[in-house]
Amino acid sequence: MKPHLLVAGNIHEAGLKLLKEQSDVTYDYVADLTYESYAALMPNADGLVVRTQPVRAETIASAPRLKIVSRHGVGYDAVDVEALTKRKIPLAIVGDVNSRAVAEHAMMMMLSLSKRIKHYDHAVRDGQWALRNKFDSVELFEKALLIVGLGRIGRHLLGMARGFGMTVMAYDPVLSAEMITKLGAEPVAQLLDGLKRADFVSLHAPKTGDHPLIGKAELAAMKQTALLVNTARGGLIDEVALVDALNHKKIAGVGLDVFADEPPSSTHPLLQRDDVYLTPHTASLTTESAIRMAVKSIQNAIDCFNGRLDPALVVNREAIGLGR
Repeated sequence: MKPHLLVAGNIHEAGLKLLKEQSDVTYDYVADLTYESYAALMPNADGLVVRTQPVRAETIASAPRLKIVSRHGVGYDAVDVEALTKRKIPLAIVGDVNSRAVAEHAMMMMLSLSKRIKHYDHAVRDGQWALRNKFDSVELFEKALLIVGLGRIGRHLLGMARGFGMTVMAYDPVLSAEMITKLGAEPVAQLLDGLKRADFVSLHAPKTGDHPLIGKAELAAMKQTALLVNTARGGLIDEVALVDALNHKKIAGVGLDVFADEPPSSTHPLLQRDDVYLTPHTASLTTESAIRMAVKSIQNAIDCFNGRLDPALVVNREAIGLGR
């Protein structure tokens, strides 16, 4: 019997083209992200390609033939990795296919906030040309940027920021001070110390534990003129504390590509503010990266079926008989 792949969630046509070219694989494609839309197909799935939707233990249990879960991306916060590992099912990610796109998005957020693009755009459309005389946009040159998490994305952003003449600090508890210095940033041993000095803060860290990385204390430590950007994970920032900080002008503005709950409610207080710039979790979704993610997520499943899955792309390496 040919292995059967379930692709759950809209992906670029390039990935489907690759799948159609496989004579030894059958597949179902459901563009809808809701579990209900593809739940009935799970029992026949030997492989599952998913976008951002949760893959819970009960989802895994509903697929007795499952041999591979392939994420259309690199994050896996919503996947029950332990449940997969118990059944020796590898969880594959696409690797470094979108890090530059996310870094560009973070830089775009920093520029948009500092240059007040949304405000000035509205001013022109509303006939408020005189707003130009407030002189309230700021330059990036010689400003201090704190990058929280100096992985692939953070390193791309570091290079971009240095190109703008920014002074770059980095907080990353996984990397040594020597490595951070070698990469071209000033190492910061304590997050609060970096937050106190930063004009811009950009988050590129994974979400770990139940507590936000940026909460009330961290927001209180920041400059009143500071601008905060999160293109990493929803939940890294305490959104209640963030609203309070903005209400009391403890920071100047925020750029968010991600929320704790997505999509956010239309009544979410952050959606009502002019000092918050928002995008719908699209930092990695350029045309180019969408093609790469679609092709690689499909290729990972095919490689697994053929016994050629790259171990470097497997999150739970113990599921394929390798160490962590």
